[in-house]
Amino acid sequence: MQFKPPKNDDKYRWTNHVKGKMVYYGISEGLIKRIVRFPKRKEDGVAERTVAVMQPTSNKKKPQEVWVMYQQIDQNLRSQTINSKFQIPAVRIISAWRYPGISPAGRPIQIPDDVLQELDNLLE
Repeated sequence: MQFKPPKNDDKYRWTNHVKGKMVYYGISEGLIKRIVRFPKRKEDGVAERTVAVMQPTSNKKKPQEVWVMYQQIDQNLRSQTINSKFQIPAVRIISAWRYPGISPAGRPIQIPDDVLQELDNLLE
């Protein structure tokens, strides 16, 4: 089956980074949207002004977590592009990944400096 990249709409904006990660980890657009709407856990994202949310997989023998990092899009930016009476806050999906095992809750994860710099450049 060929990967069909997600398209930007009124609620979701997709970065090229997350599209690549979706292919690499085999994560569908529907799963990402479900995790954003109904997270099992929510943490501060590693990049500034981001949120990371998670849902565990149902595999008992080999537990995993699927994480999504996103950013709320500023209402002022949205009002210029969307002529809608009722505006729904949109999110920019930045990254998604599978974490092997169960991650520690509430503790910051060590992330290499080059990855943090790439995320900062992506958000500017």
